[in-house]
Amino acid sequence: MAIMITDDCINCGACEPECPNNAIYEGGVEWTISDGTAISEPYTIETGETIEPDEEQEPVSDEFYYIVPDKCTECVGFHEEPQCAAVCPVDCCVPDPEREESEAVLAARQKTLHG
Repeated sequence: MAIMITDDCINCGACEPECPNNAIYEGGVEWTISDGTAISEPYTIETGETIEPDEEQEPVSDEFYYIVPDKCTECVGFHEEPQCAAVCPVDCCVPDPEREESEAVLAARQKTLHG
């Protein structure tokens, strides 16, 4: 499953540089699928919508740091555990119960995002 950041976030930013997929953004900041990935062609996100690689998308949160689920691999292919959760001082990087995904799905996403 993807990781999410709860509203307990203190906006310290410790998680953002740890993400190998550039899936973490400061609240209110727009995101792109190409940011930190090898995606250079139109990409279909979990909603079924196809987006352009450099097309800015609406922030998931305006109040605190957030993780883009379409870019989160729980660090599969990079680390033994999600690095955001490992460095979070308030333990607000937690599994998203709305997005349960197998390790195979996460590994496939990692391969797609990074070629």
